[in-house]
Amino acid sequence: MSKYLLNKFLYTVDRDPELVERYREDPAGTVSWWEAERANAVLNCYTGEASTWLRFTDEERDALTTHDHVKLFELGSHPFLTLTLFIAMFERDHGPLEYQIAYGRRLQHFDLPYPDIAT
Repeated sequence: MSKYLLNKFLYTVDRDPELVERYREDPAGTVSWWEAERANAVLNCYTGEASTWLRFTDEERDALTTHDHVKLFELGSHPFLTLTLFIAMFERDHGPLEYQIAYGRRLQHFDLPYPDIAT
């Protein structure tokens, strides 16, 4: 499991409006493409420098492809990265603050200490 890779995915997708839409419409395809093309690139630098070993686990890939922010939090993704990306994807389908309130409700069963979100 790589919290770094989960957070890198959330961060990079959220900063590209085309990727946000692509992830909203085709999550499985976007996750597969991103893992193959961007996972091993240096963060925000696509100049050919890359590693070769970073891969999502099946559990991470499933949580990303189903937009399961609760599972992503359990796996250690940063909740603010997930929230900002999911607001960009889903807030338009809800009333004012409705999505954010529902997001919080789905996480309210967590007690301190929260899952470790350090990378």
